[in-house]
Amino acid sequence: MTGTDVVLVEVSERIATITLNRPAARNALSREVLRTLPRVIRELEADEAVDVMILTGADPAFCAGLDLKELGSDDRGDEPSMAAPTTGARGPMPARVKPLLGAVNGVAVTGGLELALACDFLVASERARFADTHARVGVQPGWGLSVLLPQAVGLRRAREMSATGNFVDAQTALAWGLVNHVVGHDELLPYCRALATDICGNDQAGVQRLFRTYEEGSLLAGAEAWAHEAEVARAWLTSGGGRPEEVAARSDAIMARGRTQI
Repeated sequence: MTGTDVVLVEVSERIATITLNRPAARNALSREVLRTLPRVIRELEADEAVDVMILTGADPAFCAGLDLKELGSDDRGDEPSMAAPTTGARGPMPARVKPLLGAVNGVAVTGGLELALACDFLVASERARFADTHARVGVQPGWGLSVLLPQAVGLRRAREMSATGNFVDAQTALAWGLVNHVVGHDELLPYCRALATDICGNDQAGVQRLFRTYEEGSLLAGAEAWAHEAEVARAWLTSGGGRPEEVAARSDAIMARGRTQI
């Protein structure tokens, strides 16, 4: 599994760490990054040696959004505009079922905020800052911000962020529900790896089926989502998932782990 100079990949103990590596450009999303990142995600999704992915940026930023200098260039060749999402695409990354943690080490702005929202959950450094500047630049979001940001912080706060373009600091992001945890900057990746290790210790087929159920349920109305979950649970048992003997074999380890967290 290899990345490129602008997207670094390291796999260790079933955890893949993906690092946007354009620090001088605040990890802005160039065409090369936008070609490479989806490929890396697809390869890690298919890699049997990987259970969990972590996405972060090379300091000092997480991601400053689309590379506006490149976007404004006349030298685009035959490539489509970076600002034009593919029809039917949902977000900047391909579909997946393996958990993706966002380790937000600095600013996450506009397209970078959308990249963070595309992660399953977020851990923020104390230095993290979040802003939606689509309206300031004069462009429209195409990676699900108008859907995912209200889900995270509520509609009124999302509208405030989009209308003002103002930055939200890490502690405010935590209070609003945009991020799950805020930690010291030097503890960001170790903390994320600890969470990833907890995930790796679970039944991976179960984790991935549950994440698929979350994704499928997000496309349904309330009653339909309830019915879909029940259908998935029945199908899981019918196919041999969650067999009583397997659950019993794991129970001692589950209880021991729980005692350490109480």
